[in-house]
Amino acid sequence: MAEQIQLEVITPERRVVSERVDAVTVPALGGEIGVLPGHAPLISQIQTGILSYTQGGATHRLHVSGGFVEVSDDQVTVLADVAELPEEIDAARARRAREQAEKILSSFSGDQEEFARAMAKLERSLVRIQLAEEFEAIRR
Repeated sequence: MAEQIQLEVITPERRVVSERVDAVTVPALGGEIGVLPGHAPLISQIQTGILSYTQGGATHRLHVSGGFVEVSDDQVTVLADVAELPEEIDAARARRAREQAEKILSSFSGDQEEFARAMAKLERSLVRIQLAEEFEAIRR
């Protein structure tokens, strides 16, 4: 059994992470999936949330949203619609997005599509804000 696993996080625009890691936690549709070397193969849809991985005792976190995760042969491949490292997140923009989503939700008119889009926007903005604030706290 391998001591580490290969983590690949890829979006349509770029490869965000390509590292040998000790463990990975992915926000899957049914809840978080923890992956260690030797994990059974699986494919799952991912949801908006924080993907974290440990590498040499350090934990790294990033925002992911939409897409799929595949685990096979000591490799975790995340094909995400969106993946952002904490230092790439614009916290002010995320706060504005949260405010816009909350405004739409507070004046909900019954349009289910509009409601679903606003909820997704709210979820993404909350995760971005959380990661950006954690990153800022570490830098201080």
